[in-house]
Amino acid sequence: MKAYLDWLLEGPAFVRYSTLLDLMDKPADDKEVKSTYKEMVADPLVQDLITEVSDWENQYTITRHNDAAHPLHKFVFLADIGVRKEAMKPALDSILSHQSPEGPFQIKIVIPKAFGGDDVPRWDWVATDAPLLLYALLRLGVRSKKVMKGVEHIRSRIADPGYPCFASATMGNFKGPGKKSDPCPYANLIILRMMSQVPELTDSTEAVRAAEMLLGHWELRGKRKFFLFGIGRDFAKPKVPRIWYDIIHYTDTLTRLPFTREDRRLKEVVTMLRDQADSDGRFACKSIWTKWKGWEFCQKKEPSRWVTFLAHRIFKRMGI
Repeated sequence: MKAYLDWLLEGPAFVRYSTLLDLMDKPADDKEVKSTYKEMVADPLVQDLITEVSDWENQYTITRHNDAAHPLHKFVFLADIGVRKEAMKPALDSILSHQSPEGPFQIKIVIPKAFGGDDVPRWDWVATDAPLLLYALLRLGVRSKKVMKGVEHIRSRIADPGYPCFASATMGNFKGPGKKSDPCPYANLIILRMMSQVPELTDSTEAVRAAEMLLGHWELRGKRKFFLFGIGRDFAKPKVPRIWYDIIHYTDTLTRLPFTREDRRLKEVVTMLRDQADSDGRFACKSIWTKWKGWEFCQKKEPSRWVTFLAHRIFKRMGI
């Protein structure tokens, strides 16, 4: 067994659970997997997140989409580590009750007048939140007609050279902080993450175009920003949870799509990530979300088991 695997299996239950399933290919009904799941769900840190997202109906209004403390990102994280939908029924019931007529599900949001909004908090959606919510629902196995209506609406908004910054019809003149004709790298990233959960969409025309937008952005690294998003020193720093536009989020998403794995540009980004490992194949967070205090990845002094797991899952998909 590789040394880093031994190290991962000495970590918290949420790391061990994903390691057993995704790096060691243990079946879900394996005795060790089942017992580790129970241990993970009983972890006080996980329980705190479940309690918080269960109060979904009373969530605070999001004003910036990289607000790492917002229940949206905590719900997505719980889905990512494998917490099952039965543990989050109050959140699911609330989420499914707030569906726009177009299909995407809503969160409490306010859009400033400077971006075409009205400064009034309400339940609504934009392209930098709705795909994440749909991704998490699909990850939890909620693939109902309601959910697929949201997926199809988001997918249909493709443009050239990729997904723009867009929002619900009720937003009126909404425009993000960039040129209206530019693609939004973050929207393309999380829409691809959403589509990765629908097998028939992973090689769709829309997925190919969104992936090309992101890979093309890599070729423009250090030269071109679209909206707020560039590829420079901050992008290269491993950071979790996967909330914004950075190397872990980027490579984890693109390697979910089989057609990208032989692309020279993706191989270059993965090499940049791989070069940051220590001699034991472990990775440290180079940047942190301070609102996640208490989690093993919310520090920069020691290697992080969760970042190390994510990196090696990326490498496994790439066959390296």
